[in-house]
Amino acid sequence: MSGRPRSQQYALVNLHLPILLVYAFGLVVAGLWYSRKVSSTRDFFVAGRQLGAGLLFSTMLAANIGAGSTVGATSLGYASGLSAWWWVGSAGFGSIVLAFWIGPRIRAVAARHDLRTVGDFLEYRYGHSVRALITVMLWFGTIAILAGQLIALAWVLNAAIGLPKSVGCLLSGIVMTIYFSAGGIASSARVNLIQLTVLLLGFALALPLSVDSVGGWDVVTGVADGDYGNFWNGPNSGWILIPMLVPAFIVSPGLLQKVYSATDDRAVRVGVGATAVALLLFAVIPPILGLVALSAHPGLENPDLALPTLLMESVPPVVGSLGLVALFSAEVSSADAILFMLATSLSQDLYRRYLSPEADDVTVLRVARLAAAGGGALGVALSVVAESVIDVMTIFYTLVSVSLFVPIIAGLYLRWTRTPEILTAIVTGVTAVLVTHLAATVQIGISAMVGLIVSVTTAGLVGAARISMRQERRER
Repeated sequence: MSGRPRSQQYALVNLHLPILLVYAFGLVVAGLWYSRKVSSTRDFFVAGRQLGAGLLFSTMLAANIGAGSTVGATSLGYASGLSAWWWVGSAGFGSIVLAFWIGPRIRAVAARHDLRTVGDFLEYRYGHSVRALITVMLWFGTIAILAGQLIALAWVLNAAIGLPKSVGCLLSGIVMTIYFSAGGIASSARVNLIQLTVLLLGFALALPLSVDSVGGWDVVTGVADGDYGNFWNGPNSGWILIPMLVPAFIVSPGLLQKVYSATDDRAVRVGVGATAVALLLFAVIPPILGLVALSAHPGLENPDLALPTLLMESVPPVVGSLGLVALFSAEVSSADAILFMLATSLSQDLYRRYLSPEADDVTVLRVARLAAAGGGALGVALSVVAESVIDVMTIFYTLVSVSLFVPIIAGLYLRWTRTPEILTAIVTGVTAVLVTHLAATVQIGISAMVGLIVSVTTAGLVGAARISMRQERRER
């Protein structure tokens, strides 16, 4: 906040701090209030399968507009320009596929067989070995994306009230863990509606006022000359994000399990379809805010601070406070989807499946809440030592795309696929990502592309070999 006199800085802290505290307290109270009706794992995991199109839209959009779509995408806009559109735009493309093809189909399977997690689907389709492998891999990957949300929240608190990053990560982790652990998806879906309203209102006010503060659109478009004006490609952004992000937003467990909660296929098509449209439109905002921040505050050492700094320095204080609260909403609403993945994977996919198959609903619900708390603690620990929002989120999105895309798509549309080819696809795809990443410095998205190609190819080869061998045995 070096751009304002010290007296104004203290005044801003006095304004922002109570607003953020009241809002955070309100989220916790709302989560605890809605959790009163959550008494079973069916409510906690899939909200009783009673989410209509409206609630599904709000909880899906709130989950998708998080640290990567706000702080992360704006930092890409600050560093790369208009090509940052592809970070959120790719999520919109993935949501279109989820809305009209994958979502309705997997929801129907889940409802018919009372499946509550993606792990349930993987075991139903391929057996327990695939479920166990994916559960372990994604649990560690999910910690990374949770850390990304906490880093973004910490930078918001740092810019607003000067809190050290480590303290901001800790406080943010406490807030999101308490309100989610109480009620799971049944309560978070309703709290997400509050968060989404605040988020959209904050950005709707902050965008035009921040543009006006730097001299209008002519100044912003002037900054977008040269490489910054290249829509298709930029440093760590552009169309190359497609192989990493589009599959992730089709098969992410946190999103699929929200789809499980829908009342029917129409709710999925309408709710998730509306989410896709909103994401494609929202994708324009972070690159513009990044360019505005570049105009107003060139030379920031940490691009992750571009958006918080812009809200603190370049808009009226009241609007800045609302914008910071909107950011807080965005990160917390995404974090609850992540905690949901952590809670369900440990309680349903590991505890009930392998450790205590006879456990009743009360016990599994308690384990789910403890798993969310434990995952939150690990996320805080990683966020304290990690630096960049985009870096840690890239780990998760790449892992999800490469490990889950083939199992989910093949499980829904290719009846001939079996466990051997799926295990091969997962292991070879993830191995290819690691080898590509370690062997050379590659642009973001390249390792995911290589992993997907290897995963699809090896699954096809193993499947073809298995079918050929089976036919030979029959002919004998």
